[in-house]
Amino acid sequence: MNTVDFDRYDHVRPIRWTGEVLELLDQRVLPFETFYRRLHTFDEVAAAIRDLVVRGAPAIGISAAWGVVLAAKQVSAGDGQAALKQLQPAFDVLNASRPTAVNLAWALGRMRAVLAKSGSDWLSALEQEALAIATEDLAANRLMGRAGAELIDVGSGVLTHCNTGSLATAGFGTALGVIRAGVAEGRIDKVFAGETRPWNQGARLTVWELQEDGIPATLIADAAAAHLMKTGQVQWVVVGADRICANGDTANKIGTYQLAIAARHHGVKVMVVAPSSTVDMDTASGEHIEIEERDPGELLTALGKRTVAEGIVAWNPVFDVTPHDLIDAIVTERGVILSPDETGMRAVFGTP
Repeated sequence: MNTVDFDRYDHVRPIRWTGEVLELLDQRVLPFETFYRRLHTFDEVAAAIRDLVVRGAPAIGISAAWGVVLAAKQVSAGDGQAALKQLQPAFDVLNASRPTAVNLAWALGRMRAVLAKSGSDWLSALEQEALAIATEDLAANRLMGRAGAELIDVGSGVLTHCNTGSLATAGFGTALGVIRAGVAEGRIDKVFAGETRPWNQGARLTVWELQEDGIPATLIADAAAAHLMKTGQVQWVVVGADRICANGDTANKIGTYQLAIAARHHGVKVMVVAPSSTVDMDTASGEHIEIEERDPGELLTALGKRTVAEGIVAWNPVFDVTPHDLIDAIVTERGVILSPDETGMRAVFGTP
């Protein structure tokens, strides 16, 4: 197999730190506009996370880390402990911006830990930690790309859901990183992407990313997934995760659970790809995950135009939980867990 050509398949960068401001590629206006929003305060970063300017669990964590740095630039303190007390309101606001993605709390925890042990150089230490979080994420994605691609037979078709590419990470992507690696190595012949209503991350973002890298992809309606599997054109469903529990249960974009059910019926395998920062060994199972519900109005409109009659009630959970027994492989930078369960998870990540 050929070596993965990272330069060819890794063009998009959604997060840019200038040294003074955080620039986020506004994913709400893609693919028709490529616009970076310049954020100067932690409140602006929290709002950007909440309003889906930036999305994807790793990208949310990275953005929040830079949000702490922005807050720190407004603080005067002699050491990290003193700064930590002043920055607690910023940590609280950033942590509350999205409840489901564990990477958010994980990244903020790293920033707190750095502050707690820093002296007079605490601001520089914070900047270095935020940069490390982003750099480590990119490296992890490339490792996972190779590891996940090795599970896929030559000539396979894959289906992915939501957006798990460079737009959702520091670069290369998680599930989309596996797809990029699989295409580069000649393992994947066909790529299908579900539209992922109501925000259409698959339709607006995933197929755009793949087009940018010259990877042919076919968009399908979410409701067409089971029929696609029945035709035999896909052998794997490859998705990301916003939280992976100690037993392997996985929270991901709404619609993942039904894909896993359909995949099991049709003999299609399911791969979850996420960095270790997404693994939450302190949460025993998916029953304990808080599922975020967003404004029902998101279901009532398309491209800013109302498509549903007045007075209609909508329900808008944006994540669901796929039980571990419907997952064939969890791929992280620490290793691959086949047929994941609590024993397999502990073998890689230890006891909480």
